[in-house]
Formats: sequence, structure tokens, C-alpha cells
Amino acid sequence: MKRIFNTNTAQYVGKKVKVAGWINNRRTHGKILFIDLRDKTGILQIVFTEKDKKIYKLAQELRPEWVIGIVGKINKRPKGMINPNIETGKVELQPESLEIFSKAKTLPFSIDGPGYEISEEKRLKYRYLDLRRKRLGRNLEMRHKAIQFIRDFLTKQGFVEVETPMLTKSTPEGARDFLVPSRTSPGKFYALPQSPQQYKQLLMVAGLERYFQIARCIRDEDPRGDRQPEFTQLDLEMSFVDREDILQLTEDLYTAMVKKLFPEKKFTQKPFIRMTHAQAMKKYKSDRPDLRKNKKDPNELAFAFITDFPMFEWHEKDKRWGAAHHPFTQPQTIDIKEIKKHPEKILAYQYDFVLNGQEIGGGSIRTTDLDVLTAVFEVLGHTKQETKNQFRNYFEAFSYGVPPHGGIAPGIDRFLAIMLNEPNIREVIAFPKTGDNRGLMMDTPSKVSEEQLKELHIKIRKDKK
Repeated sequence: MKRIFNTNTAQYVGKKVKVAGWINNRRTHGKILFIDLRDKTGILQIVFTEKDKKIYKLAQELRPEWVIGIVGKINKRPKGMINPNIETGKVELQPESLEIFSKAKTLPFSIDGPGYEISEEKRLKYRYLDLRRKRLGRNLEMRHKAIQFIRDFLTKQGFVEVETPMLTKSTPEGARDFLVPSRTSPGKFYALPQSPQQYKQLLMVAGLERYFQIARCIRDEDPRGDRQPEFTQLDLEMSFVDREDILQLTEDLYTAMVKKLFPEKKFTQKPFIRMTHAQAMKKYKSDRPDLRKNKKDPNELAFAFITDFPMFEWHEKDKRWGAAHHPFTQPQTIDIKEIKKHPEKILAYQYDFVLNGQEIGGGSIRTTDLDVLTAVFEVLGHTKQETKNQFRNYFEAFSYGVPPHGGIAPGIDRFLAIMLNEPNIREVIAFPKTGDNRGLMMDTPSKVSEEQLKELHIKIRKDKK
């Protein structure tokens, strides 16, 4: 007999079914034992009586979180016993057989409520138990639905989803790289991708024209409250477009997704608010202003695009210029002398995507003029030769004909955290790290054996105290 989900049992009144799941709780009333069986869809009440003494005796052993399977008949609940708070509140199951798949120890914390009051370290250590709670199950389901909506929407717009490599080359893109030693090439390293930036531009050189990916991005940044060393973004790139084309596509996508998946939400303004970086800083003293009319309303959404960012930003600590977005962003001038002489005056074709005071994405029109790109890297402190050596494949590819192109990369995690009214992105990620980048459930980062290090030609240096 094929197992069915709990919420489908109401369709089988008077029929025999097979269900399975976890024991949510047990209650006794005289000689009647009630079990609330939980599966991914919801709760189903199971009623054990002495009518079948063998099953009833076995049922006496059942405890919360045991995993069981039951075959039995679906009956309507007696009048006065209907529970309007659950989908299966009008039915119950009378068991004919009971199988115990596995027993469970007492959980280290309750999974009945939202769980915010429980220490996050404990929740992350036992994340596989924390995920049993209804709130987090809903979050993962909504994450799936949002990603599926994005895929369907962009596919209809002529985009092709392409996976790009996870083992790539270390390049100066802003944050630190996570490095992966090569066993077969001693002394050389791969880098995990901070983003698919170069690959997606090379796909434009390849003539794909419209690419997207639900991309994993990995950055070795210093610990920060609402950041993760690995996160997920919608990454897309388009050829033969200008900034307006990309912003309009983004607005259309997010408008449609909100209306479909989050109908209870309302927009502060449509079309989305747009302002330059200079306007935002002058009026709001922030490049990600919260433009909601009522900031206490969790269902109000103030989307905005901030445009015309400075191309460069001064890093006082290191006494050097850095890229405000990334070096591949196109400056709003092709005058190389001006770029080198007055970097503080140069604006970029860069835009950020903002929601309720948080940056949820960013993008730009890309530089296709290699002389301009080289000048940008010179401002960042790299010689012409260093740039050519570091991006040899990039220069080579562009020499074969490159279309004008640009893109955007909205973050999946932060968008969902806002939409689901969660306090941070860890609540919408299945297995997140702590704020200081530790994986408590798997105990990462962790030491490796001397044999592994030797095979990789790596020796750990012990600093003198």
C-alpha cells in the first residue's frame, strides 16, 4: 500500500490508508490513547482503543518524536471533537497495524513554538532537530517556491540557466578568497568563487546573450552579524542591453513574485522608487534608505534602485583606492587620463537593489574596453602587466569580439528573510554558520590529519607565543 500525506487523508473517509511520520504528542483519556502524527504536511489524529489489544499494547510504548508507520481506516470525527485549527481537523485514523521505525531520545529543546527564545548556538548544533519546527519548515518551502518562480519567470524571458565552476582562480575582486590546495599541482591553489562574475561575462562572449544561475557565492570575510561565508544569489547577465533594461526586468520579476507568493504584502510605491547615490546620501544619509511610509508595518515593501554610484572608494586604513562595486563595472567616462587623475570624481554604471532599508542586490553595466579596464586596475594599485597576467583569459576572450552587456545579482537569503519577517538570514538557510563562521552541527572548521596535509604539500606553521 502506498503511503499518503496527512493532509490528504480527508479525501479518504471510510477507506483504508497508510500514513507515516513523527509522534508530535500523546494524550490519554481513560482507555483511549490519542497520538498526533506529524509529517511534512501537518498533523493527523490517531485513536487507539482496546478493540485491538495487540496494537493497543504496542501503542502504550509510543513517545514523542518516535518515527512510526500506521495502516488504518479514516473516519469522521464525532461532533464536538472537530478541530478547526488543522487541515485534518474533521477526520481521524483508526489503526489496524502499527510499525515502529525508530525510537527517539528526549530532544534538547522544544520544537513546538517558533524557537526564537532558544540559544542560537544550541539550535545550530542540533539544526536537524530545529528544522522540525513548523516555522523553519515553512521557510524552506517558501525558499523553494521563490527559486522555482525565478527559474520559470526567467526561462519564459529567454534566459538559460548555466552552472559555473566552484573551483576557480583567485582574483582581486574585493573580499578574501577561500583557497583550495591542489594535490596534483603542488604549491598551486584553486579558489572558491566569490561570485560567477568572470564566467558570466565569458558566457556573453560565447553568445548566450541571456544567462542566469541560482549561484552559491563564497567569501572569506571577517565575521559580521547578518553575513554568511557562503550565500545564495540570483545571478543574471544580458547582452545588448542598457541599465534600464536590467532594472525593468528586475522590477517585473520581483513584482510578479511578490504578488504570487506573498499576496499579503503591499508595495509602498509602484514603479519602484529610483534615486541616484548622491540624492540618497544627501536626503537619507544612506545608500540603502528605508523608504516605507509605516516602518512598523511588516507587510509593507519599499523597493528602490540606487544608481550612479562612485566608481572608486578610498580605503583610509590601507591608504589606497578600492572599487565601490567591482573592477569590471563600466565607468561613466572612457577618458583614461581622467580616470587615473581624478578617481574621486568618476561615477559608475552601477546600481543597487534595496528593500526596506537593506541592500538585497547589486549590478552594473560591464566594461568591455580593455584599456579602460586596465586603467581601473591601475587606480586600484595593479600594474598593466599584473592585470594582464591575472586576467589573461579575460583579455584573450574579449579580443575575439564581445557584446555590450550587464547584469544584476539579488541575494536570495536576505530577500526571503525580509519577506518572511525573520530577524536574520540564518532563519531562511537550512544549515547556516554562526556569526563568526563556525558550523556547530558539523564542527567546522576542523583539523585534518597529517597524512592529508602531507599529500597536499602543506605544513602548518606554529606561531611563537
